[in-house]
Amino acid sequence: MNTSSAQQLTLFDMNPDNSDWKVEQFSANAFCEESARQSLEDKFIGMTEITDKFSRQSVSHQLSKKGRLHRWLKYKEGFSADLVETLFKEMGIKKGHMLLDPFLGSGTTSLVAQMHGINSVGFDIMPMTEVAMFAKGNIARYDISELRNLADYITSMKRPPDYKKRAESITITDSAYPDETALDIPYYTEQIAISPFSDEAKGLARLCLLNSLERLSYTSKDGQYLRWDINSKKVIEANACRIANGREPFKVKLDKGDLPSVKQVLVEEINKAIDDILYFQKRPHNMANDVEMYFKRGSALLELPLLQSDGIDGVITSPPYCNRYDYTRIYALELVYLGMGEDEVRQTRQDLLSCTVESKTKLDFLRDYYDSIGRSEDFNRVKNAIKANAALSEVLSALKIRNDNGDINNKGVLKMVKGYFEELSFIYHELFRICKKGARVAFVNDNVRYSGEVIPVDFISTELACQFGFTPIKIYSLKQQKGNSSQQMAKFGRVPLRKSITIWEK
Repeated sequence: MNTSSAQQLTLFDMNPDNSDWKVEQFSANAFCEESARQSLEDKFIGMTEITDKFSRQSVSHQLSKKGRLHRWLKYKEGFSADLVETLFKEMGIKKGHMLLDPFLGSGTTSLVAQMHGINSVGFDIMPMTEVAMFAKGNIARYDISELRNLADYITSMKRPPDYKKRAESITITDSAYPDETALDIPYYTEQIAISPFSDEAKGLARLCLLNSLERLSYTSKDGQYLRWDINSKKVIEANACRIANGREPFKVKLDKGDLPSVKQVLVEEINKAIDDILYFQKRPHNMANDVEMYFKRGSALLELPLLQSDGIDGVITSPPYCNRYDYTRIYALELVYLGMGEDEVRQTRQDLLSCTVESKTKLDFLRDYYDSIGRSEDFNRVKNAIKANAALSEVLSALKIRNDNGDINNKGVLKMVKGYFEELSFIYHELFRICKKGARVAFVNDNVRYSGEVIPVDFISTELACQFGFTPIKIYSLKQQKGNSSQQMAKFGRVPLRKSITIWEK
């Protein structure tokens, strides 16, 4: 470890006693081998610093919900602008540097960078990011008078009584909207598209409507799924069927009451955006028009290998967590609104970093891809590094034993965990190649537990990063630890899990 580098990281108040954050038993009841994980814990716990200077709110979307500009897209998996700004200082990211976020999400990393005169590159596979980056990236160019006229234009709209087109849906979003809303969504979208306003104004309106879909619907994002309102057609029909068959109706807790109209919500969102735009435009020191902010919709697995070597000054990112969350279900309303059908949603589910039980291996695909760009040796190097990681091998073996013992309720967990670390290994390898010497990389991630087996994502990732050449600088852990599911605690007891920010240096 580079001691002098580590000593420079002093922005957070540290708790020197990290013993409560050290995992004492990785396998419940010592059912599986855990020596490799214990060895890794002993290796990295000494550089793990416990801090209360950031919280689960700052490393999630919670602070961004009220943050100007960043609230324009409700992205539950994103982190806050405050965290990005703190990491700029922590990592020595300065004006003129080139910053990368390979899992850009709602665009927070690039947008905070723009306001500090820092260039950025970002990738994300989800189409919402593209819409958000266009709208947010134009903040210095918006004409406030035009946006107010746009709000008035929308207020004056009235859908004709003979309009028949309805909002598109797929199986998991069917009947998500009240009938009037299902008609208004395509109508307002079409009218804005053919309106005389600028592309910038139309792009903002599109994001505002996209950001309103959950509020307009009988659904709510909740963990791995969409929860459905007790007043929705889907729940009403399902309960009627259960009662007719002599069964108890579903106990549905979600009741959103009377849902607002498209017009009401859209005008509210645009007016909030106008307030945010005025705030930033009146503070020219917050606006940097001469910075490069490059975004491309695509998978980091495919885009990073195409970047030149030694060109990045720093990386701040948070990949999807290894937690079974299916982003294509959570954001199904948004994906369908942006034109995806059933097949495209299913394909996107596979193209995402493996984080659901439906994920399939990408190794053969990645081998063919690296062959096609003339980098077969790099593919083999990464594959060999994965095999050589003892803690990861131990985790995969333990999960197989648990599955054979009947402890895992979905064997897709085994493929998911294996694919997750395989794919992240390719990301870490490419980041080392494209970063300049001295560049630092910050990853926000959660540790997880499946069927009594703790998976130290932070330490396994750090070990993999070391295998590709990075030097670990510091591992920050939130004071507030993560819990376990009620099912796991009932069967295997409770083991607190770290939520960490790992920082490595090339």
